[in-house]
Amino acid sequence: MLDLTHTTKEHDESRQGEALLLEQDPTLSTGRKLYIESYGCQMNFSDSEIVASILLDKGFETTKNYQEADVVFINTCSIRENAEQRVRNRLKEFEAAKAKNPGMIVGVLGCMAERLKSKFLEEEKLVDVVVGPDAYRDLPNLIDQVDDGAKAVNVLLSREETYADINPVRLNSNGVTAFISIMRGCDNMCSFCVVPFTRGRERSRDPQSIVQEAQDLFNAGYKEVTLLGQNVDSYKYTAPVAEGDVPSETVTFATLLTMVAEISPLLRVRFSTSHPKDITDEVLYAIASHENICNYIHLPVQSGNSRVLELMNRTYDRAWYMERVDAIRRIIPECAISTDVITGFCTETEEEHQDTLSMMDYVKYDFAYMFAYSERPGTLAAKRYADDIPEDIKKRRLTEVINKQRDHSLYRYQQFVGKVCKVLIEGFSKRSEFDFCGRNDQNALVVFPIDPRFKQGDYVNVLVESCTSATLLGKIVD
Repeated sequence: MLDLTHTTKEHDESRQGEALLLEQDPTLSTGRKLYIESYGCQMNFSDSEIVASILLDKGFETTKNYQEADVVFINTCSIRENAEQRVRNRLKEFEAAKAKNPGMIVGVLGCMAERLKSKFLEEEKLVDVVVGPDAYRDLPNLIDQVDDGAKAVNVLLSREETYADINPVRLNSNGVTAFISIMRGCDNMCSFCVVPFTRGRERSRDPQSIVQEAQDLFNAGYKEVTLLGQNVDSYKYTAPVAEGDVPSETVTFATLLTMVAEISPLLRVRFSTSHPKDITDEVLYAIASHENICNYIHLPVQSGNSRVLELMNRTYDRAWYMERVDAIRRIIPECAISTDVITGFCTETEEEHQDTLSMMDYVKYDFAYMFAYSERPGTLAAKRYADDIPEDIKKRRLTEVINKQRDHSLYRYQQFVGKVCKVLIEGFSKRSEFDFCGRNDQNALVVFPIDPRFKQGDYVNVLVESCTSATLLGKIVD
């Protein structure tokens, strides 16, 4: 179960199942059409851009109608059970379309591909191609195999692949904000999480390729980039050297943040996601010393109780997390903090649930992503612990967390009322063609009437006049 009190661009529920579309030079097209649909976190949407880039180079063109596609891909997520069920239901729809068009190739990409390869290919026979997150370069070859009448699979995980040399096409972009993947995989073995098993070991991308991608985006008119990683704070890159040479200095995440921020003061820099065990004061001081690095940190807590955190293998305790929050408040006083919370983890007592609620009171998060625990096959928790909290108790605890977060989100947003915020205009409000929308430094969504002097991609000063628990409402002021 999932409930969002606030949707950020990193976890946009409205984008689930979104099909990607790109205009292409017809002289480069072979006439074959690609339909690609994405689920899960922003890393998956970023990966879909890499896939599209690889196949567009082979003459494919994108379509938003899967029934007319020659190749249909679904980029999947294994984090939550409901995400997997969505994908299975969607594959059955694709199967019906394929019955009418036997030449259609149906493939599963991403995290479910790695975890459920045998089921998809052999047992359920729903798909022709199964491709894991590190094997997208192999897609043209795999499609050729299917054209020749074979099933095709490549779910090998890599210790090197970062796709650093592939310039992702920006699909469904507003032309203002973009995501840059700075690393792949994860070395944190959180007991509830499948990511280390589906995305492999952690490896960081060459910082110069990241800076160049950000520079290219800025030159193309983009005004904001978000640096993506499962745990950006553990980013570290040391250039390979020949035997006998002096090793170059390791680039840390704080250094990378500074390098990207110094491209231009007009380029906003965000990042996601941080891990409480790794976020350093060095990173916090980098944020504080650059006006264009946004004052917003997503810092998943998962639980407010130290025993439960140990069962989750989060490698920090309650006191450590609170100290990191204190450091953020001290070094970046205006910083917004969001979080993830899991209720009803294995053996969680009522008192331990109360510790999570008291942690929420301590931090007063700006927004949160809140879930009732659902056991994922293959995880450490599934192997070690019984999923022993009844569903009705999980849901009751989740409701208490949601209600508390709604109050805290409203409290945080009320602090902006009467103040002027710098907002990057991302486009028109989804609810009104007469309003612009954008985000302030703290990642809060701001809606305000259109002013003909300004356009999408401009920075404006907005006086906040009122708010809900999810939106700031105001007007442009000089």
